[in-house]
Amino acid sequence: MSESLYERLGRTEGITKIASDLVDLHVSNPVIAPRFTDSCREVLKKGASAFFIAGTGGPQLYEGKDMLETHRGMNISEREFIATLDDVLKTLEKNNVAQREQEEVLFVLYGMKSDIVFV
Repeated sequence: MSESLYERLGRTEGITKIASDLVDLHVSNPVIAPRFTDSCREVLKKGASAFFIAGTGGPQLYEGKDMLETHRGMNISEREFIATLDDVLKTLEKNNVAQREQEEVLFVLYGMKSDIVFV
């Protein structure tokens, strides 16, 4: 049996690092940073890590809202969505994640687009 994406991304420790780096990029990305001005960075990191861990086959630590509920009414644009995916790719590259895993992560996230953009 092949390893889950969770295992291939470094399990909880690796994914927590990825999520932390990703939040740091998001809050400094001029396209999407305004979305995070009133947010606690540590809370964002914890939620992103738990969501990412659960979504990649790890322990079910995520108890937050689903993507549609989280983004409903935010009117997130295509530009913001692409900026987010760009940050994800940069973060995965920074953390030396292999091409196959990068593609899997981006595939999963792109699949959530209808629950995020203009909802």
